[in-house]
Amino acid sequence: MLPSGKTSGMTATQARVTGAYVGASGFSYPSWKPGFYPADAKPPEFLRRYAERLPSVELNTTGYRLPAEGHFERWAAETPEGFRFSVKLPAHFSRQLGVFEERVSLLGERLGPIRVAVQQAADPGLLALLFGSLDPALRVAFDFHHGSWDGLDVSPGIRVNDWGADAPFRYLRFREPPYSDDELEHFATRIRPLLDDGVEVFAYFRHEDEPTAPRYAERLLTLLA
Repeated sequence: MLPSGKTSGMTATQARVTGAYVGASGFSYPSWKPGFYPADAKPPEFLRRYAERLPSVELNTTGYRLPAEGHFERWAAETPEGFRFSVKLPAHFSRQLGVFEERVSLLGERLGPIRVAVQQAADPGLLALLFGSLDPALRVAFDFHHGSWDGLDVSPGIRVNDWGADAPFRYLRFREPPYSDDELEHFATRIRPLLDDGVEVFAYFRHEDEPTAPRYAERLLTLLA
């Protein structure tokens, strides 16, 4: 079982649509000042200010190196109840799965899906290793970058951007900005039926130097509401 994690005295995030965990790929960008963060905001404040406006973030820093335990404990403490982190797990971290799970479990109830980024060709042994090593309670979404995985069954995980997956959650990544309001409304139209059916949707916009990603996320949440 995953630990419950630390609780914080923060209030729940305002940008809230039940089941919709919409955000950006990352939060620690000084170039988002003053368009998203206040001009006088300091980097240690970024996550807290981000979580005041959006309900989820995709952590990509874990794809380069595994942060120390204190980082995960601090991230959990700086975000409100109901906030969710989706965490990147590169497939080549397979020898560190135990340590990875220990660290991300420190997020407690704020831990969302694990996005497994797979660059290599299809290898069913990789799936067996992952599902045999990770806690079955973890939600896993596979982000495949090699066409040889097409058509292979990855259950009990799902594929990123598989709108029709048979699972209690979806994992969507929007990587081709800019997005018009009509395009965002199209996404909302597809997401609403999932939310109505009780399916949780984790959706993230690609980071750019300008704060377009959090703006798109806020607009999508507004459309969903």
